[in-house]
Amino acid sequence: MTKNTEILCIGSVLWDVIGRSASHMRQGSDVPGRITRLPGGVAMNIAMTLVRFGMKPTLLTAIGRDPEGDELVHSCAMLGMVTEHIYRSDDLPTDRYMAVEGANGLIAAIADAHSLEAAGAKILRPLVQGPLGSEGAPYDGPIALDGNLTMGLLEEIAQSPAFARADLRVAPASPGKAERLLPFLQHGRATLYVNLEEAGLLCQREFGDSESAAQALMDRGALRVLVTDGGNSATEANAEGVLNRMPPPVLVTRVTGAGDTFMAAHIAAESRGAEREEALTRALHAAATYVSGETPL
Repeated sequence: MTKNTEILCIGSVLWDVIGRSASHMRQGSDVPGRITRLPGGVAMNIAMTLVRFGMKPTLLTAIGRDPEGDELVHSCAMLGMVTEHIYRSDDLPTDRYMAVEGANGLIAAIADAHSLEAAGAKILRPLVQGPLGSEGAPYDGPIALDGNLTMGLLEEIAQSPAFARADLRVAPASPGKAERLLPFLQHGRATLYVNLEEAGLLCQREFGDSESAAQALMDRGALRVLVTDGGNSATEANAEGVLNRMPPPVLVTRVTGAGDTFMAAHIAAESRGAEREEALTRALHAAATYVSGETPL
C-alpha cells in the first residue's frame, strides 16, 4: 500500500429519494407523508455511519459529472469522507434510489445503479494501479464492499491479488442482488453481512432463524458471516464457532439503511479492538437506535 487510508468503501454512492408515511400501506395506497432526498447508497450509508464512529472512509464509486453528481461529491466531502479517488464519468448520470416506507415497513424500492455497473472496474483503478495499492503491493486495510457491482467484477475481486491482504467485508445491497455474493462463498475470502432472506437466496433454501442460516453459509465455504433477522436474534459465525444475540426492542420508524448501519457499527467496533460478543452487541444497538429514529439521517 502506497498511501495510508483508514477504510475503503466500495460500491454505490447516489441520491436516496425516500417517501415515508406514518400510515399502514399496501399496494395502491395514496397517503400523506414526507419525501426526502439525501446522500445514500450502500457504500455511502456505511461510510456515513463510520464517520459517526470517528473513522475517515475513502470512497471508490462512480458519480456523474452532472449537477447532481457535483452536489453529491461536495456533500460527501462535507460529511468527512475522502472523495479524490471517485471515478467521475462524463457520459454516465449520477445514480438514484427510490423507496416508499409505511408504518408497516418498506413497501417498495427501486435502485438505479446502472452507472456504477457500467463504470465497472474503472472504480478500482486506485487499488490496482495506485496510489492506494496494486497487485504487487496490495492494500492491507479494511474494505467495505457492496453488491451493487456486477457479478463479474465481484468474481474478479474475490480472486484478485490486489485484494489478497485486505480485510474484506461484503454486503449484498438488497435481496435481489444477494446471489452476486456467491464468489465470496466459493473463494472464502470475505466476511459477509446478510439478512435472513439474503442468506436463504445464497443457500437456495428457507431458514427459520439466523443461527441455522449462518451455519449453512459456513458449510457452503464462507470465511465468516453475520446474519440479521430484524427484531429477532442475529448470529455471527466463523471457524471458532457461532455467537447468537438479541437486538434491543425498539419502535421501528424507518428501515432503509438499517443493515448498512449494523455493518458499519460492527466494523468500527472491531477496529477499536472489541471482541466478538462486544462487537456484535454494539452493532445491534446501533442498528436498533437507527431504526428507532434516534440518530440523524
